Amino acid sequence: MPKTLGRTRKQALATATEVSLPKQLGLRVLLSFFFLPAVVLIFLDQLFKNLALTYLVPGTSVEVFGEILRLTLAYNNAAAFSIGFGQTWIFTIISSIAALALIWLSRKIETRSWAIMAGILLAGIVGNLIDRLTREPGFPNGHVIDYLQIPFNFPIFNFADICIVSMAILGALRVIRGEDIGKAAKPK
Repeated sequence: MPKTLGRTRKQALATATEVSLPKQLGLRVLLSFFFLPAVVLIFLDQLFKNLALTYLVPGTSVEVFGEILRLTLAYNNAAAFSIGFGQTWIFTIISSIAALALIWLSRKIETRSWAIMAGILLAGIVGNLIDRLTREPGFPNGHVIDYLQIPFNFPIFNFADICIVSMAILGALRVIRGEDIGKAAKPK
């Protein structure tokens, strides 16, 4: 393979696609790639939930794409897949700790892609945490608003859940590929 400034073309391409940031992200970069996506997605999550509360009736479904996607309003007092039914206060504590830990650890993120992924994950955590803190029956036992339903008897979920699950899967795939969480790719 031809060398490009002492590196192979493959290494040069990897560097070009995964822009490494300074070891400690500057405040502007952290705001742009971590907090900005989080704030925008939290806003969207809460907007979608409020629209669901306004226009959907619990127990009835509105078909969006036939049987593939329906809108069905549900009040969830458990975690994902109805784990821990009725134990909302525990998930309020866990979510609070997770959000604070993610914010604290964000200063160690070295790449834009990991910063964006962490921001999306934070949006999912905080989106559902807002529900647990502010929705009926009240602090800290609020029910999470779910409204997306797909076939195969899959639990009803929401936009915040999509943020959490998709970033968990993407993060796991990156780790399986040999990447360190939040770190720039090591040259080979």
